Amino acid sequence: MSIAPANTSIKIYKGKWGISQATHLVRRTQFGAHWDDVQYFSKLSFKKAMKELFKDDAMMPPPPLNNYNDDKYTDEEIPLGQSWVTATKQSGMNIGRRKNSLRSWWMGLMLNQQHSLREKMVLFWHNHFATEMSQVDNPVFTYKHNALLRQYALGNFRELLNAITVDPCMLKYLNGTNNVKKAPDENYGRELQELFTVGKDKGSHYTEDDVKAAARVLTGFRIENKILAEAHGIFEPGRHDTTDKQFSSFYNNTVIKGLKDKDGATELVQMIDMILEQEEVSRFICRKLYRFFVYHNIDDDTEKYIIEPLAKTFRKSKYEIKPVLQQLFSSKHFFDENNRGCIIKSPVDFCAGLCREFNVSFPANDDYINQYALWYNIQTAASQLQQNIGDPPNVAGWAAYYQVPQYDKLWINSDTLPKRNQFTDRMIMNGFVKDKQKAIIDVIAYTKTFTDPGNPDALIDECVQRLYSVPLPDKERQYLKQGILLSGLQGKMSDHYWTDAWAKLSDITDTVNRKDVTAKLKNLYQYLMNLPQYQLC
Repeated sequence: MSIAPANTSIKIYKGKWGISQATHLVRRTQFGAHWDDVQYFSKLSFKKAMKELFKDDAMMPPPPLNNYNDDKYTDEEIPLGQSWVTATKQSGMNIGRRKNSLRSWWMGLMLNQQHSLREKMVLFWHNHFATEMSQVDNPVFTYKHNALLRQYALGNFRELLNAITVDPCMLKYLNGTNNVKKAPDENYGRELQELFTVGKDKGSHYTEDDVKAAARVLTGFRIENKILAEAHGIFEPGRHDTTDKQFSSFYNNTVIKGLKDKDGATELVQMIDMILEQEEVSRFICRKLYRFFVYHNIDDDTEKYIIEPLAKTFRKSKYEIKPVLQQLFSSKHFFDENNRGCIIKSPVDFCAGLCREFNVSFPANDDYINQYALWYNIQTAASQLQQNIGDPPNVAGWAAYYQVPQYDKLWINSDTLPKRNQFTDRMIMNGFVKDKQKAIIDVIAYTKTFTDPGNPDALIDECVQRLYSVPLPDKERQYLKQGILLSGLQGKMSDHYWTDAWAKLSDITDTVNRKDVTAKLKNLYQYLMNLPQYQLC
């Protein structure tokens, strides 16, 4: 963990650009530091690496499939292998299955993410505009919500905010459909300000009357879902409060004039514009981005020299997300040594990152039933570690991203730490199996990707480089070599015994040697992943 203040300069990083710096960039912006990605970025110039990270021309991924038909249930509308997001109806029999399909699909996208930052940003926005699949209870709505976050992940915050407000998933989750002129519902109007825009830090001074006024502005929206697959938010003038809405001095005493008929829908646009005129919005969003990607602690210097310049960029760009992140990830501050290895991996980062770092293979697309099943195993593991994608604990998202003073330390406790070790042990020893297809770390195949795997010192050095963000003490390195790689070998202190054993792998008839080398490598990686250093990124 960081023990000294980091360099608080938002100026462009002009230091060395190589494996170490690329690893840090990839580890924070992707799920795990896949070694191919690290090498790819390190071979680019710093400028080109940043351009690649923000490449946003990728096609939207194909939607989730029906992988759930079995001898107990057959979806009469959606054939096996087709996407259920086009469904016109749903039932108690298929809702749960479609939810699981969605979770599997989403985990698959994380496991197979490209170089773009987009996938990590989808998770960021899912935590920011949190909705709970268990409460919405409509997989089609949840898929549409996910697609919306994906569409605007690196886009314009104002546009995303307008779209989210009338998104069917959000309308149902925060009671927007129940918000009518005779009984204004304050749920979304409150969270719009407290959690989604101005926050509740010391610079935010909206009032209860502002919550009530916002609720009245938002009256009239509901979900049109006569055809489930085409569900969308619409505005019904007859349900809208057409009186004027007075806001407090925090919003410059703005009055949003009540409008009738279809013009009433434009009050929403006016209110969002009014909210975004407050500089505190840009600060609040930039603090959340900082805590997600850099470090939880924001002291006075960080606020002044990092958050304020980022917030200024956010406002100057008219709330475009990309320029803010480009400035952050290109800064001296981001690459400061004290900002490396100072975040505890989230469960999703931990589980998906392990699979990517160790090149764990999953079934091909034409074997989607087994593919989805094994993706679901990884998602379930993350859920057991207290991060269930699709179902954050409440509208505020996961506490590790906001709860003072613990923040990411909340991911680790007496229940989750043993489960993390159990997950890594399982991925090394037995993996997950579905119809003879297996998701497991292939220690031989993985070690063959190393530069000099027959040299025990070089092997350990590269392990530490690939898997850790912080140094490993010499005594631990010594144990890895003497206690694991050379254990049980004659002349235990001689490196050539490991070198010879590795070289003999080419002899496929020597099953005894292969079994011994495999066992030692499993012990090596198991030990490395059970150390505290592997919890950090």
